[in-house]
Amino acid sequence: MQPSSAEIAAFLAEDIGSGDLTANLIAETVYARASVVTREAMVVCGQAWFTAVFAQLDTAVSIEWCCQEGDWLEADAVVCRLHGPARALLSGERTALNLLQTLSATAGVARQYAQAVAGTGCRILDTRKTIPGLRRAQKYAVSCGGCFNHRIGLFDAILIKENHIIAAGSIAQAVTLARASGQAVMVEIEVENLDEFQQALAVRPDRIMLDNFSLADMRQAVALNQGLAELEASGNITLHTIRGVAETGVDYISIGALTKNVNAVDLSMRIDLQL
Repeated sequence: MQPSSAEIAAFLAEDIGSGDLTANLIAETVYARASVVTREAMVVCGQAWFTAVFAQLDTAVSIEWCCQEGDWLEADAVVCRLHGPARALLSGERTALNLLQTLSATAGVARQYAQAVAGTGCRILDTRKTIPGLRRAQKYAVSCGGCFNHRIGLFDAILIKENHIIAAGSIAQAVTLARASGQAVMVEIEVENLDEFQQALAVRPDRIMLDNFSLADMRQAVALNQGLAELEASGNITLHTIRGVAETGVDYISIGALTKNVNAVDLSMRIDLQL
């Protein structure tokens, strides 16, 4: 996935504004080399965003990556080396690192969750609980880490939740309205107990979300379902409990923590030679 030039321009404008007053103290003719080092173990993600920041600032900046996208790096590893006009390196440093450290952290969390359910056949999904302005990027990072994307936004799937059901009048009516809309998208409905599950199953949505079900109720839902709809578990599922949920036989587990509870990777960029 590649970021758009407009996205990168917005990220840079947020930081640089009318101009980098500090970097502008350095003469335009000064060139430098720099290296980015990780202070902790990480999954590398966001190289295209990092590269695009410097490409937009100055095409004379060159970047040599010491790893591939998706690689696992141990602490103190060199991530990449840069060479180019010192002003561009200094002005782009924070924006580029912010993107790389956030997307790498997202990919790292996703990898933990993917590994936690390995061998079960269950897929881990992200949610819309993303950092504003970074949804596309974070959902890419989730994929990079080995998990999968749920809907991108409100426009590419129908997900009927409790308030939609109340407004529509019933589970059956909500699904009927969704089918009648003529939208060629997945129709999913969230249920909170086995009675609601059976109501939903009777009207055949594409997927049913089991919200805060106990493991016993999940297993019963899987048995009742008999493959009629995809089943997605959601609600207060952690790394410590996710294996048990996956082993109930659900098809998917959605985890908001993949994107909303991210602690950025500790990266550092240092100029090590001035030419």
